[in-house]
Amino acid sequence: MARDRQSIVKMSRREGYALHPKAHKALVKRTTPPGGIQNGRGSRGKTSQYSLQLREKQKVKRLYGLLERQFSKLMKEASKGHGQSGEMLLQLLERRADNAVYRSGFAPSRRAARQLVSHGHFTLNGRRVDIPSIRLKAGDVLCVRSHSKGSEYFKKIDDISPAPSDVPGWLKINRNKIECTVTGVPSREEAEPDIKEQLIVEYYSR
Repeated sequence: MARDRQSIVKMSRREGYALHPKAHKALVKRTTPPGGIQNGRGSRGKTSQYSLQLREKQKVKRLYGLLERQFSKLMKEASKGHGQSGEMLLQLLERRADNAVYRSGFAPSRRAARQLVSHGHFTLNGRRVDIPSIRLKAGDVLCVRSHSKGSEYFKKIDDISPAPSDVPGWLKINRNKIECTVTGVPSREEAEPDIKEQLIVEYYSR
């Protein structure tokens, strides 16, 4: 399965945005892009509109853990849907199985959630699922497999990934069962903050 193996901290510095919880401290210590001062790029400086569009696209793509081809395909689908393309894109990203696991607080990051799903630790409506990108719909139930509940990770889940204080309204969580139920469709306000989706739409509209 193809995936981006670049350092998440370096990618976060490149985008000027914490793409992973552990990147917050790194961004406080080093605000410049990787190799910045050595290569004469000690500050981000003035950027063109195209550069802003590109960086926003890269930021969101990396935030949700997609490769370019996957992201481009989702953007095409979003542009054909009903409603604003940018909001549709974020809705499609939020409805991924790995994102739902992360949003439910069953993983400390989207990368960790992707690994849990791809290793088959969850079931979707009672059937084992190992595709992180599978899209959830209202009524779907994502639950940890009974076989996996005995693993050290899930035994210590409260320490590894404490229950979040801001579970989105489109998910209903049962922490004891390590289960989440999709109750609706993600709203724009429930997607990641600080995303300028219109820049992404403009990038693909060139």
